[in-house]
Amino acid sequence: MSDNPLMKNLILREATETDIPALDAVSAAMRATHETGYFARSFKEGRTVLLAEQAGAAVGYVQVNWKPNYAPFRRLNIPEIQDLNVVPTARQQGIGDAMVAFCESLARGKGHEDMGISVGLYARYGAAQRLYVRRGYVPDGAGVSYDDVPVTAGDMRAVDDLLTLKLVKNLGQG
Repeated sequence: MSDNPLMKNLILREATETDIPALDAVSAAMRATHETGYFARSFKEGRTVLLAEQAGAAVGYVQVNWKPNYAPFRRLNIPEIQDLNVVPTARQQGIGDAMVAFCESLARGKGHEDMGISVGLYARYGAAQRLYVRRGYVPDGAGVSYDDVPVTAGDMRAVDDLLTLKLVKNLGQG
């Protein structure tokens, strides 16, 4: 998978509903505030959930939403990578990069030409912002969104996890 010795023990796989306890454990380690039943709902809605494991422990997860709420992605049939998380003790090892690459591969395999992703706008998302740019993602041109709805000039929105920039990548770019 990689010449990085830290990545040699990494296993990336599609999660199943039996993995919900491991997904919940990663979510708790991230101090994420998901509603009860979040992952069960993700499976029910047809999302692909990817689990990253290292030395037998869950260290991250990400989802591919094949029918995102963001209208431009939905209209253009662009799947969206959502909720990418790597536990703090496993960061800076290339796990996030590997998970994004896996998601892109899934989309290519289903015949999609483009992949979408959202990124938060404040400092907590700095590493993700840099990762997505390195992987070839560019703004979709619709500006900032709040809870998947484009913000128009003069709108006031909180700077929180719902304020995002939507990015897109043509999957032919490798």
